[in-house]
Amino acid sequence: MATVATSAPTLSTDGRVRRAARSRAAIEDALFALVGEGVVQPTVQDVAVRAGVAMRSVFRHFSDMESLFASVDARVRQEALALLHAPNLRASLSDRISALARQRARIFEHIAPYKRAGDVQRWRSPYVQSQQAQLVDELRLRLHAWLPELDAAPAEVREAVELTVSFESWDRLRRLQRLGATRATAVLDHMVRTLLGVPPRAPRARRAAAHRAQERAQ
Repeated sequence: MATVATSAPTLSTDGRVRRAARSRAAIEDALFALVGEGVVQPTVQDVAVRAGVAMRSVFRHFSDMESLFASVDARVRQEALALLHAPNLRASLSDRISALARQRARIFEHIAPYKRAGDVQRWRSPYVQSQQAQLVDELRLRLHAWLPELDAAPAEVREAVELTVSFESWDRLRRLQRLGATRATAVLDHMVRTLLGVPPRAPRARRAAAHRAQERAQ
């Protein structure tokens, strides 16, 4: 009997912990889904309804919306990291520019709805401000890893290339200029080449023909 009396509260506590964990996960999933669907400023009520919990449960797990956004931000960053890969520095500058443009396109397409939601919160959220500043720093470091030639370029060129491959440029091309992802990627590629004085890539069919001709010559 003593054993039963001791284990019952433990089982009850374990059950509450599991329910709390499920509730917290449902709330995070709800905000993640809402923002991913384009709701840039979801309310606590929106999140509670989507998660299937009471509004008080949202505040029980997260003291305010900023802390909830912080949790989702960590999740977005983890997913974005999976899209990153190191540059092949043995590749030509031309090939690296194209690969960089494609990588930025994949990342920006993935984070776009969450970045836009963060922009809405930025003016009143020190956390979002710090995270966006950190994102700029991270992208700058990765840009120089892909294009070490920038280290010897004039400061104005370095800043222009960084702006060109920024999320803000991508978002303008996609939303305001209404370009598809493929065309927007081509624009980034072209702009970086122009700034660095690298000739544009030949169309794929022409490159393939040149490659075959080179093989025959060998």
